[in-house]
Amino acid sequence: MDKSMAENNDHDLIKVEGESMVGQAARFLSDMIPFSFLSEKELKEIAAHLYTANYPKNTVLFFQGRSTVEYLYIIQKGAAERYYEENDRKTLYLKLSGKDMYGGISMLLNNGIAVRTLKTTEDLYLYILPKKIFLDICARHESFSEFFTDAFGKRMLDRSYAEIFAKSIKPKEEALQFFNQPVSSIFSRTRAYCNTDLPVRKAAVLMNQNRCSAILIKRRDGEFVGIVTDTDLRKKVIATGYDIGKPVSEIMSSPLTTISAQTLIVEALLIMMQKNIKHLAVTDSDEKVVGVVTNRDLLIAQGQSPLLLIRNISSADSMEDIIDIHNKQLPGLIQNLISSGAKAKNVTMLITTISDAILDKLIRFAINELGAPPVRFVFMILGSEGRKEQTLKTDQDNAIIFEDVSEESLQRVQGYFIKFGEKICTWLDQAGYAFCEGGVMAKNPKWCQPLSVWKEYFSTWIHAAEPEDLLQSSIFFDFRGGYGDKDLIDRLREFLFDSLGGWSGFFRHLTENTLHFKPPIGFFRNFVVESKGEHRDSFDIKNAMMPIVDFARIYALKNRIEETNTQERLNRLYLRKILSWQDYNEIEQAYCFLMQMRFMRQVTSVIEENEKPDNYINPKKLSRIEQTMLKEIFKRIEKFQSKLGFEFTGLP
Repeated sequence: MDKSMAENNDHDLIKVEGESMVGQAARFLSDMIPFSFLSEKELKEIAAHLYTANYPKNTVLFFQGRSTVEYLYIIQKGAAERYYEENDRKTLYLKLSGKDMYGGISMLLNNGIAVRTLKTTEDLYLYILPKKIFLDICARHESFSEFFTDAFGKRMLDRSYAEIFAKSIKPKEEALQFFNQPVSSIFSRTRAYCNTDLPVRKAAVLMNQNRCSAILIKRRDGEFVGIVTDTDLRKKVIATGYDIGKPVSEIMSSPLTTISAQTLIVEALLIMMQKNIKHLAVTDSDEKVVGVVTNRDLLIAQGQSPLLLIRNISSADSMEDIIDIHNKQLPGLIQNLISSGAKAKNVTMLITTISDAILDKLIRFAINELGAPPVRFVFMILGSEGRKEQTLKTDQDNAIIFEDVSEESLQRVQGYFIKFGEKICTWLDQAGYAFCEGGVMAKNPKWCQPLSVWKEYFSTWIHAAEPEDLLQSSIFFDFRGGYGDKDLIDRLREFLFDSLGGWSGFFRHLTENTLHFKPPIGFFRNFVVESKGEHRDSFDIKNAMMPIVDFARIYALKNRIEETNTQERLNRLYLRKILSWQDYNEIEQAYCFLMQMRFMRQVTSVIEENEKPDNYINPKKLSRIEQTMLKEIFKRIEKFQSKLGFEFTGLP
């Protein structure tokens, strides 16, 4: 690890000694927070541990992410700039001058690694407090420590601080690391198998059809007794000119090398290495072979690549495969991503990609059963799915739009799509996407309609609906196409934007609804939590996020922004100069933090508590840093609600 100039010049530090110098340093500290929280006696004791140092202009003292920080640096005189550097571009500048400090957060929260780069812009004169003394003060004086964690909260909207938060929630249990996960989290279920007397040629055809690198061989009684891999075909058949009409049992590897589905991945790798093989048969609790794990599976999963899940979805033959992927494999993948510091946007996009792949597969299942659709259609996704903001706890919000048909054909066409919707929604429920309690699903005839009816729906919501009506229909304004003819979606969106022009009452009603959702923070900055019931002493973080979602939706609709994702909407608003950089940065990063915390709660429910995922956060179980950050975010949400209310209702 690179050393900074400050660290390489410890010999240039001058100890504060003598009553005069100690007294002068103590008086200097007494006039600055948080040292002013301490007694005069303690200040003198601290001053006696100080050093002084000076550095010339244009000296880089620390490099973000590389330099170690062993002192608290307190500026006496001069100036420096602290900044974050990304892609060779300096961002998030902050000028430091007299009585400003550097290094506290790095020592407290980042294992002594510099969070920002620090460069002098003038000759700089410093008091320097050793790390050991600094941490001792923090341990003994909560108010002193909270100064730094509160500053952390106020600046948590920086990318660098988000990375620190990711580190603070990184699981420490070895069982959560990749090599100590069970093979069941990654193996492929059996797709290709045949009897011992099947000709080699036909076995190869089955492997090709199933896109498998191996085929399991079983006896007539159903017991798997061997395996043939693509390597076997190359070496034993193609290279030797072997008769492909002979039984596949003559070239199979037998007996099978099997492992339990609960075997750790590291153990599976060791077996492969020891036996010099690339395929292992996986058995269930009854010791029946249920699948195969390959070295390629392990290599792909080692990088935590979601391609493995997508591949398994696309090759799934049954609902059982889909259920296994969504309910068993996805939570672990999300946990690993968040623990590695992945941004909330990337996590939600991953979940969306997987959900879209599942929907695509289920629709193909349905078309195979019911036959081709009678007319053009689109399976429309709404709500959080429509915003590409799904989490591990997401119910269904969907609908079907089909092209306008004659009155004589309407009953027949709609009948097909209602059956179609019933199959899809039922399968989605089985896969872990719960039925919508409000019935907003494609299986409901009301939400399975031709384009002209959908235009009538939106026209009514825009021109005639009262606030309470819009409260129920707001999810319909976050729609996108999930499968089918996206032109129908484009036509409906164009109609929506054209209909919104000049109707200020719609935006006023939408805003009034938004202002009903208040952040869970009280007058005295205490958390407002449930007082009884299953979620006593907790608050719903999904509801806490809704004001940001609503804020982005209202401004996006007002400005004809087609994107439905909250973060994409906010970015478009910034690019169009509707939001300032400061406002955009604050609200976007606040959303990221809340979403990340929401994911962690859900992952904890599924993996550690073995419960269904939920959105309830108990503030008492959070660290002081997390509590501080949440309170700061909720204050900012209130500020943005005031902005929204003033612009669309005229009320502060």
